[in-house]
Amino acid sequence: MPELFEFETKRLRLRQWQESDLEPFAALNADPQVMEFFPEPLGRQASNDMAEKIRTLIEQRGWGVWAVEVKGTEPFIGFCGLHVPTARLPFSPCVEIGWRLSSAHWGKGYASEAARGALVVAFQQLGLPEIVSFTTTGNQRSRRVMERIGLKYSGEFEHPSLPEGSPLRSHVLYRLQRDQWGTRA
Repeated sequence: MPELFEFETKRLRLRQWQESDLEPFAALNADPQVMEFFPEPLGRQASNDMAEKIRTLIEQRGWGVWAVEVKGTEPFIGFCGLHVPTARLPFSPCVEIGWRLSSAHWGKGYASEAARGALVVAFQQLGLPEIVSFTTTGNQRSRRVMERIGLKYSGEFEHPSLPEGSPLRSHVLYRLQRDQWGTRA
């Protein structure tokens, strides 16, 4: 079994998932504001299935999409971390960085802070050569986080998992090479 990575930032703890995360995770995934740039909000079973898949992937690799808590005040505000996409993307194979936080915690810098910590794991501990991130072209909040953490715009693509004609199909790609990152976390 691989070593399981967890880490802390100034205000946050990124950790393995717990049973107590399932209920707030389901609420987050059912929130239309949080899920605005996804095909649809998730029901409770789909949310639980997603959490179980995330846990399994972390157990297999030692890293993945961690649960995020605000130290000492909020036991679960969402997730942030690293993931190997299963869809056949034009830039596959790759490791992406992603996040999803409850809307009550937007605008506080938590996504950027957590993502910078995940980049430290990606580049310093795992030695990955590159990290990518992508979202629908209209998701300005996530695009700003990508830019804040040092990723650079690298073009657009049509996401193959979304149907032709979907307003969410057009995506932007951001990238960061390890040798361009340095130790800016």
